[in-house]
Amino acid sequence: MISYISATYVHPVVGPPIKNGVLAVGPDRTIEAVFTAEEAKERKIKNIKYHDGLLVPGFVNTHCHLELSNLCYQIRRHTGLPEFAKSVIRSRTSDEYEIETAMLKADIEMFENGIAAVGDISNQLISRKFKNNTPIHYHTFLEIMGFNPDKAKEAIARALKFKEEFAPLPVSIVPHAPYSVSKELFAELRLHQEEMAGMVSIHNQESADENIFFEHKTGGFLGLFEFLGQDISFFEAPGTSSIKAFLPLISPGLRTLLVHNTYTTAEDVAFAVATHPNLYWCLCPHANLYIENKLPDVNMLRAAGLRLTIGTDSLASNTRLSILSEMNLLQEHFNVPTEELLKWATINGAEFLGLASEFGSFEPGKRPGVNLVDFTEKDGAVILGDKVKRLF
Repeated sequence: MISYISATYVHPVVGPPIKNGVLAVGPDRTIEAVFTAEEAKERKIKNIKYHDGLLVPGFVNTHCHLELSNLCYQIRRHTGLPEFAKSVIRSRTSDEYEIETAMLKADIEMFENGIAAVGDISNQLISRKFKNNTPIHYHTFLEIMGFNPDKAKEAIARALKFKEEFAPLPVSIVPHAPYSVSKELFAELRLHQEEMAGMVSIHNQESADENIFFEHKTGGFLGLFEFLGQDISFFEAPGTSSIKAFLPLISPGLRTLLVHNTYTTAEDVAFAVATHPNLYWCLCPHANLYIENKLPDVNMLRAAGLRLTIGTDSLASNTRLSILSEMNLLQEHFNVPTEELLKWATINGAEFLGLASEFGSFEPGKRPGVNLVDFTEKDGAVILGDKVKRLF
């Protein structure tokens, strides 16, 4: 039996919002049709359930670290990334029950916050078991690290075995960050990724120290390598920002997600766009404030016409796993129109994850999930509220 639901506005995302629009949702939660109020009236559709608010597709969280869910409120704020990384390493536990319980709670929180699909970073196998038994769709990014060039083949072999153990779940092997992956390991990864036609996710310019390290081989990352007991005497700074150093090492044929972009400049963006045609740029604003107390230059990224997505990062660097909360922050600080934010939070993320045939918009045949979001109107503009309710 088809259910008919309506709200003050229905946001298909692939088209303009429809005032008093009507969604036809099948028994398996498939979108059967999207009607204007006039079309619904012409078809004499009855038993329409009306809501005050915005009907929007399920959100797509393109960057999360479920494995760090047990670290909520355990890491100090505003330490900067090198010190944050040290704190995470010190705080990580081998208590499997504690980690699994925290991940389960995080998964439930995301579901209740209207998140339908997630790009999740994993460094171990512990999340595999429950990803088979959740209504959220997960694509796992197995993060590889290895800054010592002599260890590249060993690192890729270990990652490939890790991927096999994750089967049959959808998995991509990806580089962690430019400061933790050698050129040789990037080359090994590129061979594997091109063969598997995969996608890439990488932390990008999350800290000023990252650019300083690549420009001058100075800054906070030297202390991080010392903390890790790693000799990096072999490394010679290329004298450029980090993105200019690593992006040419990633295949331009692969969809690539640059995550954070907190210290990315307009010059970096121009270089990136000229170098790689398949880029997506993920914003995790609450995490950026938590770690660096700084936000990316979002209006510059918007003006460049980039494909933006939204992520929550982890509960080690955030107190909530809510895409709506991230949207609220972006709207508050940068006055981004709601229609634009919704594209970042839905269809752009679905396209990056290769899920746009099912998620990201209200179109017949899709099962994106249906969220009800509260809102206010000011000077003719729709301002997002902070409440979301999953309807389907």
